[in-house]
Amino acid sequence: MTSPLVEIRGLEKRFDLSGSLLEQITFKGGRFQRKQEAVHAINGVDLQVHKGEALCVVGESGCGKSTVARTVMGLLSPSAGEVHYDGQRIDNLKGRDVLPYRRKMQMIFQNPYASLNPRMTIQQTLEEPIHFHRPELSRDEVRGKVQEVMASVGIDPDWGSRFGHEFSGGQRQRIAIARALAVDPEFIVADEPISALDVSIQAQVLNLLMEAQETRNLTYLFITHDLAVVEHFGTRVAVMYLGRVCELAETKTLFAEPRHPYTQALLSAIPKLEDDRPNYIRLQGEVPTPVNLPSGCVFHGRCPYANDRCRQQIPQLITTDSGTQVACHAVEEGRL
Repeated sequence: MTSPLVEIRGLEKRFDLSGSLLEQITFKGGRFQRKQEAVHAINGVDLQVHKGEALCVVGESGCGKSTVARTVMGLLSPSAGEVHYDGQRIDNLKGRDVLPYRRKMQMIFQNPYASLNPRMTIQQTLEEPIHFHRPELSRDEVRGKVQEVMASVGIDPDWGSRFGHEFSGGQRQRIAIARALAVDPEFIVADEPISALDVSIQAQVLNLLMEAQETRNLTYLFITHDLAVVEHFGTRVAVMYLGRVCELAETKTLFAEPRHPYTQALLSAIPKLEDDRPNYIRLQGEVPTPVNLPSGCVFHGRCPYANDRCRQQIPQLITTDSGTQVACHAVEEGRL
């Protein structure tokens, strides 16, 4: 396979909960103690997104999917690790050095009601990124570009004088997609872009994203919790649990032959027409808190195949015969 367009290496992100220095210090047992706490949102994520594909990242709420998306886009600074774009490290760039990558990388946010500026008309919303990234274009050229991108996402160009609150959720998300496409990006991060929409509108927006990928040769990092969308949209799938990637495979392979115990449980939860659902896997225990991560494999407390090694040693991604990458000692040892 060709070199990746976007590569994430050892990415970590922690959110400090300790507050100021004075808030961290307590007096206990006749001595001063300093207590520091942090939410470990991402814990050593390695991912590669190849040009032209749609890599879907799935997992339950709180597993770190959106944090990965925002860190890749530079909206959050990583606590450790690196983000590379087309061979160039970009997470450490500042000021004007990062501007060329801002144009190449765009993001579609989850909430269409919060992602548009209520004080700006749709025309102003779509013109702003073009003026910023393409200052050489004349005003007429910018207007033409806006009309072109509005038409490409199914928005009437005459709506440009209206404000965001005058549109439905699906229309707003189309506008958000148009804003991302306005600067002709190569790579788009879509953070659950259809989860806030009605099911009938979800299909329209999803088809729009697929059409844009084909016509504009786009590459997607698609964050979602909807497995039906993943099966329809994704080229490859990365399954996350508590800030770690536990399985990475091509979409067809993952749905046909999931290897990690968590992936098997996740796919078994997809609603089926059968009432008895004999293959449903019910996990025991609670999801650990990301403030106090468990030792070893983060899934060992809920895994029926866990042994002492799982409780002590963090598993690394290994490649199986089918090409699937899985972080599981049971798979590595042939117990699963």
